Amino acid sequence: MHVIGRTPDDDGPVCRFGTYRARDGSDGASVGLDVNHPHAAVVVGKRGSGKSHTLGVVAEGLARADGVAPVVVDPMGVFGGLCDSPIDATVHESPTVRADALPPSAWPDLLGLDSTGPVGSLVWRLAAETDSLAEMGAAVADADVAPETRRAATNHLSLAESWDVFDPAGLAPDSLCGSAPDVLDLSGMDSTPASVVVRVVARGLYDARVEGEVERIPWLLVDEAHAFVGTTAEPALRTILTRGRAPGAALVLATQRPSALPDVAVSQADLRIVHRLTAGPDVSAMAAVDPTYFDETLRSRLPRERGCALVVDDTTESVHDVRVRPRETTDCGASPTAVSAHVASENVE
Repeated sequence: MHVIGRTPDDDGPVCRFGTYRARDGSDGASVGLDVNHPHAAVVVGKRGSGKSHTLGVVAEGLARADGVAPVVVDPMGVFGGLCDSPIDATVHESPTVRADALPPSAWPDLLGLDSTGPVGSLVWRLAAETDSLAEMGAAVADADVAPETRRAATNHLSLAESWDVFDPAGLAPDSLCGSAPDVLDLSGMDSTPASVVVRVVARGLYDARVEGEVERIPWLLVDEAHAFVGTTAEPALRTILTRGRAPGAALVLATQRPSALPDVAVSQADLRIVHRLTAGPDVSAMAAVDPTYFDETLRSRLPRERGCALVVDDTTESVHDVRVRPRETTDCGASPTAVSAHVASENVE
C-alpha cells in the first residue's frame, strides 16, 4: 500500500483511504493516508461529490490508528453513523463549554461590540475577572460605569445566556483525546454558539498539546468549514493551520465552497483532497495554489465521478488520482431519494 503524506522511509499508523484510479477508470493498488504525523488538510468538492463521505473515511481510519484522537465537528448532524461498531464514537449533542474557556478579548467581538467602546471594554474586563456567565452578569451591577453602559452590557450578556452554550460543567477539550472519535453535533445550534464551541475546542486541543497535557495527537475534522470563516472560531482554526505541526495538532477542513475559505487555509494545507468542482470561483481558488511540481493543471485533472478525488501531497511533492473506499459505518450524509421513501411507505402499509 502506498501511503500519501509521508516519505517512503517513514512508518507508523495509516488511514486506509481507497485505491488508485487508472486513467481508464479502473481501480489500482490500495492507498492510505499518513496519520503518524500532524497534517493540515482540506477536503473540497461540490454538493454530492463525496466530501463528507471522505471526512467520515478519515475519521474511521483515525479511530483504528494508535496515538491519535479524532474529533469531528458536525454542523449538519450527519456523522452519527460513526457510533456504529466497530468505531463506537461518542456523539455530543448541542455541547456546552465554560465561559472562561473563551479568551476575554474574544467577548466583545462575539457580542458585536467595539472592544474600545465603553460597553465592549466593560464586557472584556468582566470576562477577565470572573469564571462564568452568571458571575459576569452579577458583576455588571457593581461596575463603576454609566447606567446606560450597565444596561447595554446586561442586555448583551442576556443574549449570550439565551444561546445555552455556556455552562460551568461544559465540555473540556482535553477530555476529547481518547482513541474513539468524539462527534460534536452542532446541528441544533445557531451559527454563533456553534462557532463558540469550535473556538474553545480547537484552541483547547492546541493548548493541551503545547502544555503537554495529552499524549495523543488530536485531529480536528471540521465539516462545512466555510461556515466558521469570519466567526469567533476562525482565529483558533488559523492557529492550528499555521502553528499546529510543532506541538502536534492536526486539522482537516471540509467544504463545498473552497473559495469562501481564507487563503491561508489552502496555502498552508500540505494535503489537498479535491473532489468534483464546477463553480468557477471554487476551481480558481484551488488552481491558484497549483504546486510547481504539478506538470499539468488542477483544472485538467479534476475528477468527474462521485467518490473520486485528486490528492495533492506537498510532503512528497506528488499528485494522486484516488477512489475513496466505502464507509465501514453508516453514511448519514447520503442524500435521501423520493423513490426510496415511497418504497419504504409501501412496505409499512
